[in-house]
Amino acid sequence: MKSTELFNILRERMPNPQLEWRFDREKETAHIRHQDLGKGMSISLPQVINRFEAKGDAAIQEIVYTITETFNAMEREAKGEMKSTEHIFPVIRSTSFPTESNEGHKFITSEHTAETRVYFALDVGTTYRLIDENVVNSLSLTEEQIKEIAKFQVRKLKTAVKEDHVAGNVFYFLNENDGYDASRILNESFLKEMKTKITGDMTVSVPHQDVLIIGDIQNETGYDVLAQMAMHFFTNGKVPITSLSFIYENDELEPIFIMAKNRPNEENDKK
Repeated sequence: MKSTELFNILRERMPNPQLEWRFDREKETAHIRHQDLGKGMSISLPQVINRFEAKGDAAIQEIVYTITETFNAMEREAKGEMKSTEHIFPVIRSTSFPTESNEGHKFITSEHTAETRVYFALDVGTTYRLIDENVVNSLSLTEEQIKEIAKFQVRKLKTAVKEDHVAGNVFYFLNENDGYDASRILNESFLKEMKTKITGDMTVSVPHQDVLIIGDIQNETGYDVLAQMAMHFFTNGKVPITSLSFIYENDELEPIFIMAKNRPNEENDKK
């Protein structure tokens, strides 16, 4: 599929007269603008095509849903329907993720690791809106208040995990599909609780927005499996974050290149 074909398919599936569509041939990008709101978004068409080749029409359905719900959220915001502090949550993104909206408003962020950054979102049920300076003003909250609310809210999210054993290693998967799976990495109580179950090296991975993987790594094979697993999730996620994982030790996260020979000596000495 070519970018022009995908552009036409997306435009046909969203026949909203309020949406203006523009195709940037050089950058292979679709620019979509809501006339009444005066706001818009840009979609990298090659990225969607890659997912289409792997998942078929489901990939197109996903991006149509995302675009539609994003504009619905913008409309709710314009009507003043997005002001409940109970719906403010943190979200994890790559450090390469944009730091301002398409309209030029800076997003509210916090530093996290060398690979990840924390953004903040206003949840509206089926999607969420990243909080920028403009949204902060409409909420009548300070940046610090937003960050504190989000820190409290993430602790209220479910932390049930599924367990898998591979060659003597244990992997725990958190996948609630609520848009905040990776955000659980910010729940310090949850990480400390998981640490009590770990007998080897504890690793934490957030390859994309909708999964968090905790590893109890006992041997070199465990690191090899984790490296392949993290890359697979990173490549196939709708919102990729990082293919690297983190060692969790002394209540801190340290990004590592997941290779068996690179595992921490201090952890090895404990075995």
